[in-house]
Amino acid sequence: MDILGGFRTRIALAMAGKSPWGGKPTGGKPTGGKPTGGSGGDGGDAPDGDPARGPRNPWLPGGEEPRRSASIEDIFKHRGPEGPRRGGGGPRFRLPEGPGGRNWFPLAIAAIAALWLFVTSVHQVAPREQGIVTWLGGKYSQTLSPGLNFTLPWPLQVVEIENVSQIRSESIPGTNEEKLILTGDQNLVDLSYLIRWNIKDLKQFKFQLADPEETIREVAEAAMRASVAEQELDSVLSGEGRAEIEERVRTRMQSILDAYRAGVAVQGIEIEKTDPPTEVVEAFKDVSAAQQDAETAVNSARAYAQRMLARAQGDAAAFDKIYAEYRLAPEVTRRRLYYETMESVLAKTDKTIIESDGVTPYLPLPEVRRRAQAPVPAPPPASAPEGQ
Repeated sequence: MDILGGFRTRIALAMAGKSPWGGKPTGGKPTGGKPTGGSGGDGGDAPDGDPARGPRNPWLPGGEEPRRSASIEDIFKHRGPEGPRRGGGGPRFRLPEGPGGRNWFPLAIAAIAALWLFVTSVHQVAPREQGIVTWLGGKYSQTLSPGLNFTLPWPLQVVEIENVSQIRSESIPGTNEEKLILTGDQNLVDLSYLIRWNIKDLKQFKFQLADPEETIREVAEAAMRASVAEQELDSVLSGEGRAEIEERVRTRMQSILDAYRAGVAVQGIEIEKTDPPTEVVEAFKDVSAAQQDAETAVNSARAYAQRMLARAQGDAAAFDKIYAEYRLAPEVTRRRLYYETMESVLAKTDKTIIESDGVTPYLPLPEVRRRAQAPVPAPPPASAPEGQ
């Protein structure tokens, strides 16, 4: 009964022209029984004479704003993390205007585009360099020579510049690695070498081989194995065949790389180390020491033989001269030989014999000479008298 009584009261108010929610309906007529001014709850009516104002929206800040519908856009439009927003939003950035209110933005875009075209279209190639131009970074277009060159802008044409005169090197094997190669007499040698090369055709170097550096290493190893197999171990270790091996490796490498159209010029090969394998290095040292001792003995014997031969040749030449003199004067030569022989023999004796009357037959001249040269002993010191 109370519910029916409440509905009767609201219907009576609507028929009297008043809104049961505290305000007047729009246009003085109810619209389907629903208020048009907003949500109720504040219990107050709009002031008379201001029909545009409806019930105050409790969700909007401030108490003096016009009362309107509480839409969700209005609620979040005026609120933020820092509180209610005032003044219609934050600061707005605008480019400075030119003369007559002209906008600078199109000019800035044009300047950036012109700079981009200049930087990506003009290329300065150094004297020792060349450049490769490709379409969209893939298909070959042309090769740029040293100097100033022009191409289409990036990314239509991509330019890659390389130093073609630079001497590059590859060391085989790497650091602290062992490379065993079989010699012609079926022995193993640990060999390391250096390859020097440069680019002679940039187009072939870039597009002919998938990995030019790795190809150069493999070709060098194959050429080195083939060249060392033609030499014996002693010639490789002693260094006698190194120059020949280096030249053969360079020739073979260049022939193979030209057949591959690699665009590479081999400048030289340098053998850095030739050692026996690590497992037998001590035995090789012993063998090397024995070989050196044998060579020393052979050299000493050859020197002695040369000295004896020279001495014999000198004696034979002297005898020939004496024989020639003997044939001219046999008696004089015979006596001369006798005197010279006795002089050479008696010069080493300490006795002198004189066969003459009235002279002592033996004179110990060497003994007298030795006594004369002997030092005289010093006299003993005088002793003091006993009484003192």
